[in-house]
Amino acid sequence: MTSPAAPAAHRRLAPGRLVLATHNAGKLREVSALLAPYGLEVVSAGSLGLPEPAETEESFLGNAGIKALAAARATGLPALADDSGFSVAALDGAPGVRTADWAMQPDGSRDYAMAMAKVAALAAPHADRRAWFTCALVLAWPDGHTEGFEGKVEGSWVHPPRGERGFGYDPMFLPAGGIETFGEMAPEAKHAISHRARAFALLAAACLPG
Repeated sequence: MTSPAAPAAHRRLAPGRLVLATHNAGKLREVSALLAPYGLEVVSAGSLGLPEPAETEESFLGNAGIKALAAARATGLPALADDSGFSVAALDGAPGVRTADWAMQPDGSRDYAMAMAKVAALAAPHADRRAWFTCALVLAWPDGHTEGFEGKVEGSWVHPPRGERGFGYDPMFLPAGGIETFGEMAPEAKHAISHRARAFALLAAACLPG
């Protein structure tokens, strides 16, 4: 009888340049802050003029993989991509992977105040107020190798939105046990419990330089 094969070790990222595969200023700010202690030189896909690839997958990890691989192959550098979204139980998990699409305007800009109002209007008839944020992080190399990690934070939705901090749907999300929305929290308080921080902790332990 043979023993099952041991899982392959994670690939470690060497110090140097890393492309952050985003055009979202809020994500760039948050992920750059998380990466700061690791001595990596971070450059965003937006600053390099890279196009935003179509996100055609039905999962956060799938869409993060699309973005990370596109940036790695375009630049010849390792790339990190985030795909995250806001889900509401009463809406069967929507907007979910379509979180950004719900905010899309005809001119290509995003109006999150409008998107939050839409979520509230659709969910208000239901007693269930549960909501959650999910974040998938995928690290990709130009040779096509990827490492993926996912984090989640549970809570409830509130309306009207509260707070001017954060970005996206943050002002309408109250984490479980909390009294401030993500839009009201100081950045360091949000980073301590957020879906992005939880996914990043897994990625850092497995792949980032020690």
